[in-house]
Amino acid sequence: MDSNDFADRLTASRIWRSVFRHGWSGSPLDRSLATTSNVFFHLHPVKVDRRSLRWSYTFGLGIISAILFLVLLFTGALLMFYYVPSVERAYPAMKEIQLSVPLGQFTRNMHRWAAHLMVLTVVLHMARVFYTGAYKPPREFNWVVGVFLLLLTLALSFTGYLTPWDQLAYWAITVGTNIAGYIPLLGTALKQALIGGVEVGQSSLIRFYTLHVAVLPAIMSLLIAVHLWRVRKDGGLAANERVEEE
Repeated sequence: MDSNDFADRLTASRIWRSVFRHGWSGSPLDRSLATTSNVFFHLHPVKVDRRSLRWSYTFGLGIISAILFLVLLFTGALLMFYYVPSVERAYPAMKEIQLSVPLGQFTRNMHRWAAHLMVLTVVLHMARVFYTGAYKPPREFNWVVGVFLLLLTLALSFTGYLTPWDQLAYWAITVGTNIAGYIPLLGTALKQALIGGVEVGQSSLIRFYTLHVAVLPAIMSLLIAVHLWRVRKDGGLAANERVEEE
């Protein structure tokens, strides 16, 4: 082995150790260090209950919801290149995406169906967590975070429903803001803040578009990070004590 080969191997070894600082062995200490010092493993707890890893226990609803959120971010970013948040041009822009943009119909349908599926999977995920008692101590805080994520999912679905600015969108925002107007004390101010005035129009579309593409996704990304972090800190997925070990 010449000096150049030795230097190359030494460099590769240093790069490898800079990423994977600890080997994977049977030692509990090494397993703990490998998990906590590796960016890819850090999201996972050092120890998990084997029963919680069964596919039939979780059905992967949490990770499916997260993947659908990433799909929505990607397809939504592509649609933003062509969509125009204007009461005069929103609907024509949407038709142009469907009829003229390459793969535009596919991208829009992918975005729409991913949104529907995310609502479904998040609701089923919450039902699974409740049924298996995964909201009990010490996971109460993460349950509250999950409730807020469910509300944000519904809010994202509603605001996205308004973006085509057709008759369905117009009357949906009219009915939705009227319902918000009945909230005691804050109703009138909240309604005016949502529609940007006294009647539904351009300001209303801009506000809901901003909520859909910027405000709500940013808050949801933060809460998803907190949600995953709490899963890790709480020792992984909660296992139902009624499930018998294999």
